[in-house]
Amino acid sequence: MATKIRLKRIGRRNRPFYRLVAMDSRNKRDGAAIEELGWYNPIDLENSFGLKSDRILHWLSEGAQPTKAAKKLLRSSGLNYRWHLISQGLDEKDVEIEMKKWQLNHEEVLKNRAEKAEKKLTKKQSDPQLKEDTNAKDQSTDERVDLDSKSTESLTEEE
Repeated sequence: MATKIRLKRIGRRNRPFYRLVAMDSRNKRDGAAIEELGWYNPIDLENSFGLKSDRILHWLSEGAQPTKAAKKLLRSSGLNYRWHLISQGLDEKDVEIEMKKWQLNHEEVLKNRAEKAEKKLTKKQSDPQLKEDTNAKDQSTDERVDLDSKSTESLTEEE
């Protein structure tokens, strides 16, 4: 049986919510799963996923292949790297040391991304060219409002 680790949609319309499941690759997207391995909420950015790491590692050792979306979740949680270390033959102590290094590096990367986004935002707000563009847009909307009021005045005069 070809087993996959993939996402199963359970959210309502326009509110996606997914379960990370192990299932036969021949089943439909929302078909019967063998086991639930976690969840993923793309809408809530602060608490976006929860994974059962021990069960995911079990299924990976059994030969289950993660899909692209599932692999992205595993990568962001560090499970992909842990699986890589385990498959290389490292013992549990060495794996834990490497995972602590990964965690520190991951926190640093996230901090740098946040700083970069903040710099970009402040640069965008302080750039005079962008301010002129926004002022031009505001003026064009003001002109439209004036035209609308003139057209309503002309309609009342005609009556």
